[in-house]
Amino acid sequence: MRLLSKRQLKELVLYSPQHIARLEKAGTFPLRVILGPNRVGWVEAEVLDWLQERLDCREAPERHS
Repeated sequence: MRLLSKRQLKELVLYSPQHIARLEKAGTFPLRVILGPNRVGWVEAEVLDWLQERLDCREAPERHS
């Protein structure tokens, strides 16, 4: 299992830390893991699954014959 830091998460998801916190609170983003008083991380597999769900929801481009 690999944990992502805030910096790694921001590079992968491209959301601000404030927006990530709002999504977590709403229950629509994987929850952070508290590692210590000033350190948190996110389970990489959970974040990648969340991203894959977004990719799967995209509309398929129309095919031109």
